[in-house]
Order: sequence, then structure tokens, then C-alpha cells
Amino acid sequence: MPLAPMTPSRLRDLKAFDDTNAGVKGLVDAGATALPSFFHHPPENLPKPVDTARQAGGNFTIPVIDLAGATTTDQTRRAKVVGEVLAAAKKVGFFQVVNHGVPEAAMSGMLAAVRDFHEEPVEVKRAYYTRDYARNVRYHCNMDLFRAPAAKWRDTVYMDMAPNEPAPEETPAALRGIAAEYTRQVKRLGSTLLGLLSEALGVRSGYLEQEAGCLDGIVVGAHYYPACPEPHLTMGATTHSDHSFITVLLQDAVGSGALQVLIQDSDVKEEEGRWIDVHAMPGAFVVNIGDFLQLISNGRFKSVQHRVVSKKEGPRVSVACFFQTCGEAAATRVCSPIVSNDDNGTPPLYRSATVEELLVSFREKNGRSALDRFRL
Repeated sequence: MPLAPMTPSRLRDLKAFDDTNAGVKGLVDAGATALPSFFHHPPENLPKPVDTARQAGGNFTIPVIDLAGATTTDQTRRAKVVGEVLAAAKKVGFFQVVNHGVPEAAMSGMLAAVRDFHEEPVEVKRAYYTRDYARNVRYHCNMDLFRAPAAKWRDTVYMDMAPNEPAPEETPAALRGIAAEYTRQVKRLGSTLLGLLSEALGVRSGYLEQEAGCLDGIVVGAHYYPACPEPHLTMGATTHSDHSFITVLLQDAVGSGALQVLIQDSDVKEEEGRWIDVHAMPGAFVVNIGDFLQLISNGRFKSVQHRVVSKKEGPRVSVACFFQTCGEAAATRVCSPIVSNDDNGTPPLYRSATVEELLVSFREKNGRSALDRFRL
């Protein structure tokens, strides 16, 4: 998407909004019934009636994988789970997991803590309002507020949780304690998923975690999507893929179906695809393949486009754990495609690249996949 023209009036309006440090929650609290113009997205970037019609006429659903067989000593059961993960990663790029071992108390506690933080008075949240990547905790409304063509209807607090947790004094009181425990639980789940994905690629189960470093870093993005007074004019998240190895998402049931995934489908044109709702399932996590793992898998796994539509229902809360290399290590962590005997002689489709190179390209593309830049 081209950058929006930064006219003096647009810059003035953006700065006035940003200087409140209150985000979209502040607009709702002020009783806004209409969106500021900088939240208006061009019609071509908004959901179309045909998207709903296609979805209503299709019977595709995001795969649900039961991980109960992943930790068993029964190799037949584990092989079945590996096969399901392989099929989902190759064909869809998204799947939901149940019986994953993360306690319900940790999941519900994290969602409640995120909601509590975002609903704190602005005087409390202001101390964390920043877009400085050097800060381990960053609360803001839109990281790309001054660069994107239009603002997105959401507030977010990002926390760099691994390899090192933020100091207690860096962490908002509402999230202190629960965020660290929740991340430790999801990291264990990530290890299980990476083991299954490794076996699906035909390499030993520890490969992606140990050799590829996919478990080295975790960034938590805790999103808050208030009820939107004019949802037909804006988006909660524009079409994008994730700059991660994998992403593990927890979402509440409010505004279920706001998360949508673009699926390439045999009954629609390849260039169009079909937008599919990812409905919240009690006790489930949503898992998706990120750009880094598409490269490492040599294109066998799919990092697909997804988005969040705005809704009149709200607030919707979600917590995304992005498994990615963080900080100075990004400059030295190299992602290289795995070419195995199962590829039938397929050569590498991508050149090796550092995580830092991939991140720079991702930011230059405003969230769109930058993998084409690394194709051979």
C-alpha cells in the first residue's frame, strides 16, 4: 500500500490524537460516534460483500488438531498428529490446537489482565506509551500511525518476554506476574509445536528449536479492539503476514470471527482466494506459520495473509505470542531453507537471510510479506 500523503492538516490531526496517549479507547470513552478521517481506509482495502457471500457458500473451516497424542510414547498416535500438522501447515498455514497443556487459569488470567490494563485510566497507561523498540514494554495505538495509509482501530501493548523478561518496574501492574507465567506456559507449547513441525519437515524433532533458533525469542502483542461506531470504514488489522517463525494466538469470544484468513480455494480464482473467519474455540489456541518458517521450510509451509475486521461488538481482546529472534541476536541469526530428500530434487527457493534483513523488509512493506525479495 502506498504511504498516505502527509498533509499539514493530517499531521496535525494525527499528532493531536497521539498526544492524548489514550488510543482508540480514549475515543470510545469520549463518546465518539464517528471516526476521525485518518481511520478511514480506501474501499479496496475493506471487506467486500462478496467476501461474506463466498464464506457463506463454502464449508471450509480452519483445522483443529488435538495435541493429546503429541506427548505420548505411542509412536502411531504421534505420527498421526505430525501428519495433521503437516497438512495444515502446507495447505492452510493456520490451525487451532486443543489439549495443549496450557492451564485454563493462565489463559483466562492473561485475557483479563490485558483487558484490565487497556481499561486503566490514561494517566496510568501514559508511562508506557512509546514506539521506541529499545523499550521492552511498548503501549501505543498503531506502531505505524504516522506512516500507514490509514490508522487501525486497536490499541496494543507489546512486551519483549524472551530471551529476557522485562524488569518488574518496566511492566504495568495489571500485567506483572501473569504475563511472565503465561509466556512460560506458551513457550512450552511452542517447543511442542516446533518439534512436530520439525518432524513434518523430515528432520529431527529438536531441529527448529535448537539449530534454527525458533524458540530463542518471544514478543507478546496484547491487543484491545473496542466496539467501533463505524466498522464499515476501518480495520482492526489490515491484510498482512507475520514476521515470525510461528505465532500462537489466544482470543476471547467477543466479536468472534473478527480474525480472518485468506485461503486459496479451488472454486475461486487463485488471485482472489476466500476470506475465512477464525472463530474463537473455548480452550483453544490459534497457530499460524510466519514468514521466517516459510523460508526455512523452503516453501513447504505457508505463511498466509490474514486481517482483523472491525465490529460493533466489543471490546475484543487477543494475545499474540510471536516466536522470533529479538534484539541484537537478529543481526546474526540466519534463516536458511531446509532442502531434504523429500523435496524430489527441488533446489532452494530462497536465499539465506538474517532475521534483521527479514524484519527490515517487512517494515518497508508495511506488514505485507517481503519473502519475494529473497526468492532465488
